[in-house]
Parts: sequence; structure tokens; C-alpha cells
Amino acid sequence: MSRQQLLDLYYLEARSKLIDVAAFLDRVERASGAGDFRWDAFKAALAQMQAATSARAEGVLNALSDPTTEPIPVATTKAACGAWPGRSAT
Repeated sequence: MSRQQLLDLYYLEARSKLIDVAAFLDRVERASGAGDFRWDAFKAALAQMQAATSARAEGVLNALSDPTTEPIPVATTKAACGAWPGRSAT
């Protein structure tokens, strides 16, 4: 598939998602209070999107994922939260 074909097929969908992310960033930055590990992970994932590589999706997933390999003994919450609280990205 050519670049032009990909743009023809997916540009409007990607554009919409990009605007959604921009609106989310604006809302979070306008809000008062401290961020948390999810905000840090989100910003780290955004930085991965600017990387000059063809593995951006992998970088984004890694920025949002738990890098440990050992299972935890007991779950601390009932649901996934979309980011790993064990580290703080900048």
C-alpha cells in the first residue's frame, strides 16, 4: 500500500484522535492539582511518538506498560489503570 493510499484511508481517523489527545492535554494542564504516574507515563508515551523510528507503537506501549517480569503476589486494585505506577517518567 502506498503512502498516499494510507493517508487516504486513515488520515481523517488519525486527525480526529490527535485532536482528542490535544484536548485531553489542554484539560489536564488547565486543571489544578498534581499529576500522577498516569500523567507521567502519558507524557513519556507522547515523547515516544516523536522518536525518529518505525517502532513508535512499541515505544508507546513500553512507556505505558509494567516492565517487570515477576508476577505480584496479590492484586492491589480491581482493574487495570493503563500505566505502571512503579516508575515516574519525566
